[in-house]
Amino acid sequence: MFVPSYYEFVNPGKILSGKYALENIASEFKLLGSSRVFVLSDKVLNELGQVKVLCDALVSGGVQVVGTFVDIPADSSIEVVNRIAEIYRQANADSIVALGGGSVIDTAKGVRMLISQGGNDIMKFVGAEVLPFARHVPFAAVPTTSGTGSEATAVAVIKDGARKLKMEFISQFLLPDLAVIDERFTVSMPARITAMTGLDALTHAIESYSCLQKNPVSQSYARSAIMMIIENLDKCISTPSDRKARLAMANGSLLAGSAFSNSMVGIVHAIGHSLGGVCSLPHGLAMAILLPHCMRFNLEKCDEDYAEILSFCISPEEYAAVPRKERGLKCVEVVETFANAIAHDAGLSLKLSDNRIDKASFEEVAARAINDGAMIVNPKAVSKEDVLAILEAAY
Repeated sequence: MFVPSYYEFVNPGKILSGKYALENIASEFKLLGSSRVFVLSDKVLNELGQVKVLCDALVSGGVQVVGTFVDIPADSSIEVVNRIAEIYRQANADSIVALGGGSVIDTAKGVRMLISQGGNDIMKFVGAEVLPFARHVPFAAVPTTSGTGSEATAVAVIKDGARKLKMEFISQFLLPDLAVIDERFTVSMPARITAMTGLDALTHAIESYSCLQKNPVSQSYARSAIMMIIENLDKCISTPSDRKARLAMANGSLLAGSAFSNSMVGIVHAIGHSLGGVCSLPHGLAMAILLPHCMRFNLEKCDEDYAEILSFCISPEEYAAVPRKERGLKCVEVVETFANAIAHDAGLSLKLSDNRIDKASFEEVAARAINDGAMIVNPKAVSKEDVLAILEAAY
């Protein structure tokens, strides 16, 4: 296993996973000195009654819910973050619980940042590692999808709609105090969302395992994530009520999130961010479409890493039967076959052309992608022409 001359790794906060995880948030918050909780979520989860389930668990545990905001959009935005921070202050809250997918949790990270650092505009804090430690605001993230891993990352992605950009905020102080994994909230995920988020998590794991900042700890997390995802994602689609598979997927997403939060990602995310910003393509779908094509692009630099990843994806007997020199390429083929099977079962197409992406946008997507921060740690140098070729291949 590769060991760099120097690396850093920040673990997520305390993990509460499985039965009674939700009910234990209140006692953990009390230990952190919190008693007045502000809950963030979205309209769908509120209409499904899941926000009430969360609030009931908090109240029964002895903490007060002093406010809720359940109008968070599909893409986090700077305007929404600034608005919620003001409502939070008016409610005199002292802690945050976020229930939802990546957009909800990233929004909560932004709100916490503003409350902790002071101020009214999150754009003052754009960048990497610019945040000093400030007032501690207890924060629990309860993911309802198994993909973003945002509950275990030091990253928040928040959209600047006016400029069609997804802004990255990176700091260890963005990590939630509690990552709460409760499969009850993932059982109701539709097949399409299950597939997109699951393949997003797989992309996190594969890119973090093979990018320039990989390290033994991040690779260990990524390895476990890949194995959990390969073994359980299809079960979550074929048998949505399979709680054992759902819990495994949720843990795989968390592990992948922690892995890439420390080692970062690469070209798949760089192009995916641009497709999301320019064409509004859902992030998980962008990852699923781009992953095999970008793995092929990186193969000459990642052959050994991909050969190792292959051993996590197939049986020992199958692995032994693949000639050593062909294992990297075989990994790409196995990942592509897996992604296509998952997409087929969920009713998705992994072609840009089938997802209303206009080729006329490719120039702008490519220009933005080569300047995305994720490109910095990609194993292979990337030109605008390379991105255009990948987009053509994915079309």
